[in-house]
Amino acid sequence: MRYRTLGGTGLQVSPYALGAMMFGAMGNPDHEESVRIIHKALDAGINLIDTADMYSGGESEEIVGKAIKGRRDEIVLATKFGLPMGDDPNRRGASRRWIMTAVEDSLRRLDTDHIDLFQLHRPDPATDVGETLSALTDLVRAGKVRAFGTSTLPASQIVEAQWTAERRGLEPLRTEQPTYSILNRGIEREVLPVAQRYGVGVLVWSPLAQGMLTGRVRRGQPTDLRRARVFTHLTDERRIDVVEQLVVLADQAGIRLSHLAIAFAIAHPAVTSAILGPRTMAHLDDYIAGMDVVLPDDVLDQIDRIVPPGIDVGRLDMVGDPAAITDVRQYRRDVTDRSAR
Repeated sequence: MRYRTLGGTGLQVSPYALGAMMFGAMGNPDHEESVRIIHKALDAGINLIDTADMYSGGESEEIVGKAIKGRRDEIVLATKFGLPMGDDPNRRGASRRWIMTAVEDSLRRLDTDHIDLFQLHRPDPATDVGETLSALTDLVRAGKVRAFGTSTLPASQIVEAQWTAERRGLEPLRTEQPTYSILNRGIEREVLPVAQRYGVGVLVWSPLAQGMLTGRVRRGQPTDLRRARVFTHLTDERRIDVVEQLVVLADQAGIRLSHLAIAFAIAHPAVTSAILGPRTMAHLDDYIAGMDVVLPDDVLDQIDRIVPPGIDVGRLDMVGDPAAITDVRQYRRDVTDRSAR
């Protein structure tokens, strides 16, 4: 395992990160099996675990907490906050009040005294960036958090956060967690160059494009319609057309499609690690089998011809859109507040 430096933290992390979203009711409800999966990943050299408070309502953090007992010092432990944790409007977002509550809740569930990387799960347009950075800086100075980062933050907001931190003497963002795959290369235009400029580590999620790059979603083959109703990207003909071309390329290169997809994600010089979220031991075994795959230039060149750099083929439903285009009041003048109706 060749470890990589996580941004400016000095932490050495594996290029494969273990995502824990599928541990618990959202995926695998068997705690013992989930713990075994985590242990096998650690034994394979994966030392970065990424979870979140809202995964299965905190159950994922509890499972991770069980699994890391006795092994805490060998793990770089990352979790996230910010998405709703109940109906209370103040149990979400990036306010100082919620950050201080959320970190204590996560520490308790993870059964640890510190979090190596505490990440804002989604941008919070309602909270001033200085308010958020100030609260997170206090957690670093208190020793409860070693570093903090964000997820799906636009390049402009990464720059704003870094400038705000410098002007106010606060800790800077150390990481960003965007989606990135052969099908979604849009972050190559601005997010990845900005991350490199500011020394921000990048942990990419869904390098398999929510399962499309496993080869299980093919044209003319039955698709899990239950998932297709939830995730429209699984039936996007543009994306399926690209998958068909990548299947041929992977076959010609003698590489399993899933291994080609993950190797592509970690080949970018701005990417520190790719987050992989196994639900079963078989999923993890497949990921581990591809750990040594390095794509030669000719294969990367062919991928560039299929999906040019900086291009998104369709969209991944889980990414979401910013308030600037989802809140009509932000792009149209003199609009009546529809929430008051």
